[in-house]
Amino acid sequence: MTDITKTLADELGIDINKVNSTIKLIDEGNTIPFIARYRKEVTGGLDDATLRDLYTRLEYLRGLQSRREEITRLIDEQDKLTEDIISKIQKAQTMTELDDIYRPFRPKRRTRATIAKEKGLKPLANMLITTDIDDIKSIASEFLNPDKDIKTIDDALQGAMDIIAELISDNADYRKVIRDFTYKKGSILTSADEEEVSVYDMYYEYSEPISQIAPHRILAINRGESEKVLSVKIDIDEESIVNLLISKIDREYKKCTKEYVHMAAQDAYKRLIAPSIEREIRNDLTEIGETQAIEVFGENLKNLLLQPPLRDRVVMGIDPGYRTGNKIAIVDRTGRVLDTGVVYMTLPNHNLDRSKRELIHFIDKHAVDVIAIGNGTGSKETEIVIAELISKLDKDLSYMVISEAGASVYSASRLASEEFPDFDVALRSAVSIARRLQDPLAELVKIDPKSIGVGQYQHDVNQKKLEETLKGVVESCVNSVGIDLNTASPSLLSYIAGITQRVAKNIVSHRESIGEFRSRKELLKVKGLGPKTFKQSAGFLRVVNSENILDNTGVHPESYDATNGLLESLGYTLKEVKTNKLTDLGTRISDIGIDILSNKLSIGVPTLTDIIEELKKPGRDPRDELPKPMLRTDIMGLEDLKQDMILRGTVRNVVDFGAFIDIGVNQDGLVHISQLSNSFVKHPMDVVKVGDVINVKVLDVDKDRGRISLSMKDIE
Repeated sequence: MTDITKTLADELGIDINKVNSTIKLIDEGNTIPFIARYRKEVTGGLDDATLRDLYTRLEYLRGLQSRREEITRLIDEQDKLTEDIISKIQKAQTMTELDDIYRPFRPKRRTRATIAKEKGLKPLANMLITTDIDDIKSIASEFLNPDKDIKTIDDALQGAMDIIAELISDNADYRKVIRDFTYKKGSILTSADEEEVSVYDMYYEYSEPISQIAPHRILAINRGESEKVLSVKIDIDEESIVNLLISKIDREYKKCTKEYVHMAAQDAYKRLIAPSIEREIRNDLTEIGETQAIEVFGENLKNLLLQPPLRDRVVMGIDPGYRTGNKIAIVDRTGRVLDTGVVYMTLPNHNLDRSKRELIHFIDKHAVDVIAIGNGTGSKETEIVIAELISKLDKDLSYMVISEAGASVYSASRLASEEFPDFDVALRSAVSIARRLQDPLAELVKIDPKSIGVGQYQHDVNQKKLEETLKGVVESCVNSVGIDLNTASPSLLSYIAGITQRVAKNIVSHRESIGEFRSRKELLKVKGLGPKTFKQSAGFLRVVNSENILDNTGVHPESYDATNGLLESLGYTLKEVKTNKLTDLGTRISDIGIDILSNKLSIGVPTLTDIIEELKKPGRDPRDELPKPMLRTDIMGLEDLKQDMILRGTVRNVVDFGAFIDIGVNQDGLVHISQLSNSFVKHPMDVVKVGDVINVKVLDVDKDRGRISLSMKDIE
C-alpha cells in the first residue's frame, strides 16, 4: 500500500498524507460526492473530478499489485523464481510489462519450439546461442533421428533455430526495445480495396506516425476496419528494427554462432514479435482513443445536464411527426402534465388553419409561455408553423428546438410506462421534450446517458468504462446541484450519494403514503435508509418548506450545531437566514476573523467557508448563475444563409475536431477546431462547451450535403 500511495501522490501532485487519508475514506465506504463536499479538511480540498481520477488509478494500481503477486506465485510454483525476476516484477509499471516478464513461464500451446524440444533439439539450440561453432553441421548431424522426423542436418538446425526464436520472442527487454522503437518510428497505414465515396474517403490512402495520430482518427480508422471498408497495418522499417534486435542479442550472447542466431532473430521478429507488438500497439492506441472519447462525452454530458432550468414557465412540448401528427403535451411550472393532444400540421394535406386554431386554444387555455419542439422527423415544418403563429399573436411567446436524443428510449421504457401508464409512446416523448426545457437535469437522468447524443464514437468504445464514467458524471452533477426531496423522481434520487434504486423507490413510496417530508431527519423513517445512508445523502437533499432553513441548503446536518454557533457568534438567527437579512455577513466575519471562528467552532476553515456561502444564498441553485437557454420567435432556413453572415447560436456538441452549433436552421453547423480562435487551440473544449451561446460567422453552405461551415474568428 505504501508504494501505491506514493505513486498516487507523485502522479496527482498531492501530499502523501492527504492521499492516505483519502484512501481511508474510500475504503470506509464513503461516496466520492460526500468526500468531495464534506471532507475537504481530510482531502485538502480535492474536487470531485480529482477524487474520481484518484479512485480509478487506485483501482488500477491495486490490480497491478494483485497481478504482481499472482505472477510471482506462478513462477515460484515452477521453481524458477530468482532475485532478478523478483526485481523486474516489482519495477514493472504496467500490465503489459508484467505480461512480458511472465511470457517465458506461461503454459504454452504446442509451438514449433515445443515440438523441437520434444525432438531433443534443445541442447543444439543452447550450443548455437552460447558457442561460436565453426563446424556446426558436423555437430548438428549428431542430432539426426528419422524416428523423430529429423532426417537432415537442415531439419536439426531449423528446429534449434525455432527454439532460439521463441527464446528471443519471450525476452521482455527485447520486446520493450522493439515496442518503443515501433511507437517512435512506426506509422499507421490505411488503404481501401474499393474506393467508393464514403465517410472514410480520407483514409483510402493514408499514413500517419503512431506518435502523432489523434485519438478521434484512431476510432474512425477502427470503425472503417470493422466495417470492412479499410485495411489497417503498422508500417515500420523492418531492416532497422531487426538490426536493432540483433545488436542487442550480440551484446548479450557474445560467443553465439551468429549466422544461425541472426536468422533465428529475424524469424522471431517477423513470425512472433511483430504481429504481437502490432496487436499491443493497436490495442494501446484504441485505449487512448476510447479514453479521449469517453472524457469528451463525459464533459459534454456534464455541461448539458447543468444547463440552467427555465423556471416558472408553462411549456408546450411538441413531438413532431408526419402521418401520425404532432403530439402535444402541456406541463405546468412544476412539470405536472396539464393537457395533451394531437395536431396535424406537417403535411400538405393537413388543415393548417385548423391546426393553428387548436394550438391557440392550448396556448390560451393554459397560458403557455414557451413552446419546446423536438428536433426529429417533421421538426422543420413544425417550427415554420410555430414561428408564423407567434408572429401573428399578441403574446409574450417564444420557442426552442430541443434535442430528442434519448426521448424515444425513455418513452418506451418501463419508467415512462409507470409514470404515464395511459399515454402512448409519442405523448410521453412530448412530455419529456417539454420537461427538458424546464429542468434538463431532472428529466435527462431518466435516460441512459449513452443515448443522449453528445459524444463521439460512443458506440465504438469500451461500454463498461463508458457506462461507469457517465454514471459518475450524472452523480456528480446531481449532487453538486442538490435536489428537492419532495418532488424528485426515483431516477433523480438514485443518483444522490449513498442512495440505491431500492431506497429511492422507498423514499417516493414513503412520500406518497405519509405525505411530504417536513425535515431531513424524517429520512430516517424511510425503510432501508439507515444512519450510514443518511450521512452520505442528507447534505444533497433539500426540504424547501422545512421549519429549519438549513434543511434547504448544502449545510450537512452534522454541521448544524456549528452553523448555529456561527450565527450566534455573528449575532444572527436562523429566521434572518430564512428572510435573507444577513446583509453585512462578510463584514462581521472579517471583524472576528475566519481562523478565530474556525477554532472556536471546532470545524475546519474549508467547511466553515462552505457554510458561510450557503448562508448567503439559502436554497440557491448553482445553475441559475449560468447563461439562460436561447429562445426564438422567428425562423431561418438553409437557403437564407449567406457567406460572412453573423449569427447567434447554441453549442450542441463538442468533439475533438470542433464544435457543432445550432443556429436555428434545423441543421447544426460545424466550427472546425482551426476556426475556433485566432490563437492556437489544443482542444475545442478549451474554447467552448455544450450550452454556450456564441456568435459565429458563416463560411460556407453545402446545400446538397446539408453541411454548414462556421467560424468564430474575427467576429467583433
